[in-house]
Parts: sequence; C-alpha cells; structure tokens
Amino acid sequence: MNRKVLVGGLLVTLPLVVLLRLSLGRDPHKVNSPLVGRQAPPFSLPVTSGGETVSLETFRGRTVVINFWATWCVPCFEEHPVLTAGPRRFGGDVVFLGVIYQDEAPGVQRFLRERGSSYPSLMDETGKVAIAYGVYGVPETFFISPAGTIVDKHVGPLSAGQLAYYIERAGSGAAPKAQGTS
Repeated sequence: MNRKVLVGGLLVTLPLVVLLRLSLGRDPHKVNSPLVGRQAPPFSLPVTSGGETVSLETFRGRTVVINFWATWCVPCFEEHPVLTAGPRRFGGDVVFLGVIYQDEAPGVQRFLRERGSSYPSLMDETGKVAIAYGVYGVPETFFISPAGTIVDKHVGPLSAGQLAYYIERAGSGAAPKAQGTS
C-alpha cells in the first residue's frame, strides 16, 4: 500500500470523524440562533382572515413575541393555550404575532375558530419570513425587545413560566398580571 495515500486519507478522515463524534450528542434545541442580539428582520404579512396586513415595524417601542406555528404541528397544539393567554396576562406592552409556517389559510382559520385566538396570525405564503428568521421547524418563538433587537429564541412548545421568563428578558418590564407560572 502507498504510504502517502494512507497518511493523506487519515489526515482527511480523522478530523471528520472527530467532528461527527462531537456533533452527535448536540441537542438541536440548544443551538443558538445567529440572529440573537441583532435587529429583527422586518416583514409585512397578511392576516389569515384576509384583508389587513401587519408590519413588524409598527410595534417598535413594544416587546414583540413572534411564534412560528402550523396546524399540523402537535407541539403547537400544546403551547396554543399558553400563547392565547399571553395578551391578557401581559397587557398592551407586549405584542403577540403568530406566523403560519408551511400551512394553508382554510385549515388555519378552522383551527383558530375551534381553539380561539387573541392575537393576529399571519400567512407567510412564500416562506421568506421563516427563511429570514432561520426557522427550521415549528414551533419556534422569537422575543424582540422594544428597540427591535432579537433577545431570545425558543425552539419547541412554551410553558407559561418560559413565556414569562423570555418576555422579562426582552426588557419590556411587563409583569404578568396573574401570579403563578408553570
């Protein structure tokens, strides 16, 4: 066997094996978003019920919670009551927006009629907003400071306690109206 080929093969293969070994144990939920600490990508999207368009820029000066979700997503069902209670719990200082990810308006409208909603759900039909935010699955929730900076990203369903924690970190100063978080 040619010694140069063997050494060259080892020099290429060994670092790849080490990298693969180190990466196998990583939880994708713990990978930090490169957007944290940067200005939130701006967008204007139509409300699922039609007509009105909502622009992120109109909420500058308030804390914004953007939740990417879909009707086919089981964890989205789990967190829906927590997010629906959010506007009542935190009042007008915190804005909640739902962005529909790879779903269709009729199914979303049916879901919202059956399960209720207390904030706008917006159709991202082209997927450009999800791409701008680096969404790779749902649910994913972004917490934006009043200055427009992404403070945190949460992957997976949110509990009431996690929601309160992230909103506090986003710097709104909005205290929950009701005591007790889960």
